[in-house]
Amino acid sequence: MTAVVNVFLKEGVLDPQGKAAHHALDSLGFASVEDVRIGKQIILKLKTDDKAEAEVEVREMCETLLANTVIEDYTIEIN
Repeated sequence: MTAVVNVFLKEGVLDPQGKAAHHALDSLGFASVEDVRIGKQIILKLKTDDKAEAEVEVREMCETLLANTVIEDYTIEIN
């Protein structure tokens, strides 16, 4: 089973990488881009076939290590 975790800064938290990418895209002529937020994706290969168990375990991983929940949100997709 595979878990895909997307971690991204919460709304209202300054994203300097996103601002830099937005500025660069604008400079390259991509004027239709309104905002850019940069995050990270973590792909976990799990040894379980129980989707509910996997989601609980991955959520615990996010809360304890993979995401700084003070400034970041995350989504989990289990396949």
